[in-house]
Amino acid sequence: MQASLTVDDWGVRRKLGAGKEAKEEALAWEKIAEVSIITTSDGPFAEDVFFALRGSDGTGVLVAQSLAVEHGMLKQLQTRLPDLDNEAIVRAMGSTTEARFILWPPQPPASK
Repeated sequence: MQASLTVDDWGVRRKLGAGKEAKEEALAWEKIAEVSIITTSDGPFAEDVFFALRGSDGTGVLVAQSLAVEHGMLKQLQTRLPDLDNEAIVRAMGSTTEARFILWPPQPPASK
């Protein structure tokens, strides 16, 4: 299923499919409650990194890394969300298993 992405001053919109069967996920910047990266073990020949944006109202948008890169979504996240955890992004990009990395809001340090 083909997906399109719009990242603009309003927020993030992902449209899946076309015509009457099309579905859309949309989230305004001010409604974002959490941003995470979800990784799978499906790579390297399939999409295995996804940005998950969860809204304060329970809505959300799931964006494959390739689509996020194509539309500059990470730069927008870094610009609009203070304290986005860039170290978590680096860890996520190195993951080859099923995992979830919370990028925002900032998480308290793990106790040892």
